[in-house]
Amino acid sequence: MKFSVNDFCPCGSLKKYKKCCKLFHDKITFPKTALELMKSRFSAFAVSNSDYIIFTTHENNPDFTIDIKSWSKDILNFSNNTEFKKLEILEFIDDEIESFVTFKATLIQGKEDISFIEKSRFLKVEGIWKYVDGNFLN
Repeated sequence: MKFSVNDFCPCGSLKKYKKCCKLFHDKITFPKTALELMKSRFSAFAVSNSDYIIFTTHENNPDFTIDIKSWSKDILNFSNNTEFKKLEILEFIDDEIESFVTFKATLIQGKEDISFIEKSRFLKVEGIWKYVDGNFLN
């Protein structure tokens, strides 16, 4: 799916992508909270930005690998074959070092609804939030 910087940001902010998550994706600034990181990662998947997904994944994440080329290919395969319809934030537990975001991602692959609810855990590492892991709730 083609995506323009002038389209609404996939995170659901109702801002244009170029004024929202693209600022994080281009590392012009970094998310100040785990919630901002969560939204920016959803957007990164939606716009097929594997570099940002890799950059914001904690080394203790089960998907983390030093084989960046293969990892990036897997992310792009998922992103390019998925419609990222909607992100709904259900709960945000904010702390200085470790935070949790519970969200519902509405996703479609082909004609199949692959939506899910997840409680994600994030850690702040050297001032930058990273996605550690998550538990599916549905």
